[in-house]
Amino acid sequence: MAPLKLNVANLQRFVKTAAAPLTVPTYPRGGSVKQGIVHIGVGGFHRAHFAYYMNQLMEKHGLADYAICGVGLQPWDTTIRDALRGQDYLYTVVERSAKGSEAHVMGSIQDFLFAPDDREAVVAKMAHPDTHIVSLTITESGYFYNEHTHELQSDDPAIQHDLDPANAKAPTTTYGFLYAALARRHAAGLKPFTVLSCDNMQGNGSITRSMLKTFANLRGDANLATWIAEKVAFPNSMVDRITPQTAPADKVALAEMFGIEDAWPVVTEPFMQWVIEDHFSDGRPPFEKVGVQVVADVHDVEQFEKHKLRLLNGSHSAIGYPGQLAGFSYVHEVMNHPDFDAFVWQMMQQEVKPMLPVIEGVDIDAYCHTLVERFKNPTIMDQLPRICLGGSGKIPKFIMPSIAEAIWATAPFRRLCFVTAAWFHYVNGVDDNGNKYELDDPMSEELQQKAAEGGADPHALLGIRTLFGDDLRNDERFVKELTTALGLIKKDGILKTLPKYLD
Repeated sequence: MAPLKLNVANLQRFVKTAAAPLTVPTYPRGGSVKQGIVHIGVGGFHRAHFAYYMNQLMEKHGLADYAICGVGLQPWDTTIRDALRGQDYLYTVVERSAKGSEAHVMGSIQDFLFAPDDREAVVAKMAHPDTHIVSLTITESGYFYNEHTHELQSDDPAIQHDLDPANAKAPTTTYGFLYAALARRHAAGLKPFTVLSCDNMQGNGSITRSMLKTFANLRGDANLATWIAEKVAFPNSMVDRITPQTAPADKVALAEMFGIEDAWPVVTEPFMQWVIEDHFSDGRPPFEKVGVQVVADVHDVEQFEKHKLRLLNGSHSAIGYPGQLAGFSYVHEVMNHPDFDAFVWQMMQQEVKPMLPVIEGVDIDAYCHTLVERFKNPTIMDQLPRICLGGSGKIPKFIMPSIAEAIWATAPFRRLCFVTAAWFHYVNGVDDNGNKYELDDPMSEELQQKAAEGGADPHALLGIRTLFGDDLRNDERFVKELTTALGLIKKDGILKTLPKYLD
């Protein structure tokens, strides 16, 4: 049969004709359901993560007051707006693994507002009493957060526009809309909504709170700024689900296997995780019922973050930079090489795990096995350039903390130094076969200049003080190990050097 357009009228027909496991929403939608969540930034990750959890709560537990209204602030958000509007705000999540594919039609998003079309409608929606949570996946750039000063980038033209009282009715940034909506709720005597960041940043809630408070102070309303700081909840959270960019072939596969014509499906892995600090201004959904780990405070979130950042993200760095240098294209290809498989496991077990906190109820070895299984998933087709982009923001967060703690504890760190050396070599933009690639990094010019200056000597790159601290630069054992690894990689390449770092 020819595929059918995704819409409410065709849902049951999909179930009857699908050639693989498929679920569709059976819960009420529309006027009988309240939209208790306004979400800014309806990309693939949100639709595979937060919206997926909410779909489960609505389907399995009858939740009827936390449907999602999506919001797009950027010009390119017209694409997702049109895709969702054209199919009754339904979309498909396809979970792929070596065992096969399953598809789930999602119905938790039930409206979408494109801010440039009607900014007042967005402010009014956030300010409405039914809205309990305004959530965000706006990427790091959307926070206007200076990682070095930890301050709001208040001189940015977009922030300057929203700080001008003359533009009070025409906000453009997330802070402009949050401020306007919270000001309206404050004036009406309503409880503030919770601002829930779902972006993959450490301390995402704390950062959002600090930036919005600064924004409010700069607007000149000290009373509102104090109310925001004292009454608005900004829970910290940790999110995890690998969600590659949807490719045209994914739409074809969905149509062939499930008979669904979806303008913008999401392809992801079966695994997902969400850890949230239990701190909300105006109630919250019962997240625990669908597997979300709701924890007491920010400290608990930070413990889970350490596990994820150093084991998952750190291992991604160990796969990405050496893997691309060796000529691989995808994560699963790298992990199918026996030396890389052994290297990643030994790095996790012998050098990263000993530095991590023990979390009650968490089996860290089981987590490591799950990570390896995820990395080897051949159906996700996770590209190495995605893993490698922005290394200047990743290596200091994912690799160097484990090295710094190993220095303090006089613990082993040879493999972590190999990963660091691989990145030092990677920034040159040429792989071991002489193929050139673009270095996608905000510091690319400085990195390549220092790499060329240093050659096989790491001191030039280590001298970048925004990336590396004196505890690293001045540690003789670390510098010696890094120099050795960098020299071997430059001389022999990744694949010939890697066995020297295996037990």
